[in-house]
Parts: sequence; C-alpha cells; structure tokens
Amino acid sequence: MENETMFERTVKPVLDVQDKPKIGQWAFLSTQHLFAMFGSTVLVPFLTGLPISSALLASGIGTLLYILITKAKIPAYLGSSFAFITPIITGLNSHSLGDMLMALFMSGVMYVLIGLAIRLSGTGWLMHLLPPVVVGPVIMVIGLSLAPTAVNMAMFENTADMKGYNLSYLIVAMITLLVTIIVQGYFKGFLSLIPVLIGIITGYIVSACMGLVNFAPIAQAKWLQFPEVYIPFKDYTPSFHLGLILVLIPIVFVTVSEHIGHQMVINKIVGRNFFKDPGLDKSIIGDGVSTMFASIIGGPPSTTYGENIGVLAITKIYSVYVIGGAAVIAIVLGFVGKFTALVSSIPTPVMGGVSILLFGIIAASGLRMLVESEVDFASNRNLVIASVILVIGIGNLVFNLNGLGINLEIEGMALAALAGIILNLILPKETPAKNEN
Repeated sequence: MENETMFERTVKPVLDVQDKPKIGQWAFLSTQHLFAMFGSTVLVPFLTGLPISSALLASGIGTLLYILITKAKIPAYLGSSFAFITPIITGLNSHSLGDMLMALFMSGVMYVLIGLAIRLSGTGWLMHLLPPVVVGPVIMVIGLSLAPTAVNMAMFENTADMKGYNLSYLIVAMITLLVTIIVQGYFKGFLSLIPVLIGIITGYIVSACMGLVNFAPIAQAKWLQFPEVYIPFKDYTPSFHLGLILVLIPIVFVTVSEHIGHQMVINKIVGRNFFKDPGLDKSIIGDGVSTMFASIIGGPPSTTYGENIGVLAITKIYSVYVIGGAAVIAIVLGFVGKFTALVSSIPTPVMGGVSILLFGIIAASGLRMLVESEVDFASNRNLVIASVILVIGIGNLVFNLNGLGINLEIEGMALAALAGIILNLILPKETPAKNEN
C-alpha cells in the first residue's frame, strides 16, 4: 500500500509497542491517554443523551477488544465517534431506542464486512469508492451540520426549542472556548494535547462561581455503583429499521476512510507497517467489533482517536500496555458513581463552548484533506461532486418513501455521502486538454 521506506523509524522510542512500562510509571502514562480522549469521548453521550458511563465502558472495553483482535500490535485508543452524533440525535427523536441501537450495531457489522473485503481484495476498491473529493466534503458536512447544536448550547437554556436566551450561558461558553483556544495555540508539551479537558475544567469552575452548577446529584451519588447501561430485552427490544440502517451505511464508509488515515499516521509515527502486520483488515474489524459491543450497552460507535495518536508522537511511548492501562482506567471510572454524576453536572454552555471549536475543527479537517490531496476545483467534475455533497448535507435534504408504504428515510449527511459516492462513480473523469501546435 505504501513504500516501505515510509515506515523506517527516525526516532528511537522510549517504549516500543511490546515494551512494558515500570509499575511506578504505568498508571501515570496511561492517565495521559485517558485525559487526551476524555473530553471528546464524554461529549458525544452528553450531546446525544446516551449514558455517559456506558460510553466510558464502551471506550475501555472496546479498546481492549481492539487490542485483542489486532494481536496487541497496534497502539491505538478507541473513543466515541463524532460522525454519528447527528444520526443518533435525529434517530432517537423519531424512532425507538431499540431501532437506533440495532442500526448502530449493524454499522459495526458493516465495519467487519469491509474488513473482510479488504482481506480478500485489498483497499483499491475502497479508495476508488471514496476519493478525497468525496470524503473531504462529507467530513465538512459532519462538522457544519453540528454547528447549530454547539451554538444553541452556548446561548439557550432550552436548546431543543431555542428558547430562553441566557447571557450568562454565552459568557461561560465564550470563556470556555477562549481558554481551549489559548491552550491549543500557546501551551507546549502534554498540556497542548488536552485543550478540551482544560477548557471544560475552566468552564466548569466559572459556571460554579456563577451558580450554574447543580451539585445535589453529585452529593447523592454513591462512590461505587453499577454503571448506567442499556441491557437488551430489559431496557430495550432490538428491532430492525431499514431506513435507519441505510442512513448509517454511507457514514460507515466515510469513517472507515478516516480509520485508514489514522493508521497511516500511526505507521509513520511508530515506524512499522501495521497494514501488513497485523493487517489493516484486523484493525478495521477490531473497530467494528468495538462498535458492535458499544451499541449493545447503549454507547456511541467507536473510532480511533487522533488525540491519542498525538500523545504517541510527543511522548515516543508506543507501548500497547500503556493504551490497555488507559482502557482499564476508563472502565473503572464507569463504576464510580460520583465521577459520572460530576460529568453529568457539566452545564450545557461549557460543552457548547468546546463544541464550537471541535465541530469547526471537524469541518476544517475535511477542507484540509482537499488541500493536502490537491483536489483540482478547476475541474467541473470535482466542483459538482463537492457542491452537491455540501448543499445536500448542510441543507439536510430528506429522501422519504414512507408515503409510498416503504419504511425508508435517508437524510442529511448520509444522503450527502451517498450522493457523493454515486456522482463519483457515474461522472466521467475529465482528461487534460492536449496542446495544439
């Protein structure tokens, strides 16, 4: 897939992939990875209404499953995926919990099927299906479609109806955003990898000083309690809804493309070809199995985290044991009642403030992909594909066949991704004009 010279190690690692850290350092090194993933991982259940403790459990257990499936050869941490936020919110508003969780489970199954297809035929077909001109605009849609959610959380007490404008909320959100930006831009070393966490902590303190935090649930919570998870056939009845499943399939293809991008970065940082050993197929299957487990207990789908890849790069500690330690700590925190109550008490403007930056970064990363891939927008073909994806996705176009007696509805980013894939397949590629003598 890539030239082997790209995997030559340029910096000697402090700990290599199979090295075990000293007992006295292990907890500290693992906690660094926990901090890096924490802000984004808990933000997803916070926005979607899924249990925070189930997201922590899904993150920890999902990462351990990933390590097992990849034979403990890839140092990658899995956390909550932002790409599924909008489908989860809209799905839960119009369908049962059983419908939504089963659709998320099937998205994990799709990961596994893609992994098996890559094992049999390589990645060429996937790259043909999802070139940068498709993936870049879809990633932009993912971020921009979430923009109203972030802004409403920063301004309104009732975000669903956009009522109750609150200046105190806006002040908290702007302070949170400003601190996050300052940490991201000016701090060095490890602190530069956890700007979201520092921003949330600062926003929480400011909110407490302004009387916006309700501490009663924290005081009432037990230190140790069974985490809030959804149990199949007890808390919900799994049920297939074709429309929801079809909505998630295009998103899965996009997130798999992101997964491959993350693996390329890890390959370069660690200096090994993980595409070959243990294999890209195992990595994608591991991500899929993690998503399947998460959906069973009511957690959001998982994805490899760029934040944790950043920790690998800056610390030169590639040990899979350190990643596994972070996963174990996340699982333990899911059983600490006061901790989950503390996270649940974070005011919405705090999360709104960090979301303004995070969702913007998602959109900008799509633009970055287009720039780095040198997509030529002088080409009408590329211009058409990107334009259609952006307008369908941001405008939230809906394809609904319920009126014809068919239980099918595809909307927003899923329809945009599907449209982009189809246009990329059917539009003829432009050939450069020949110079005439």
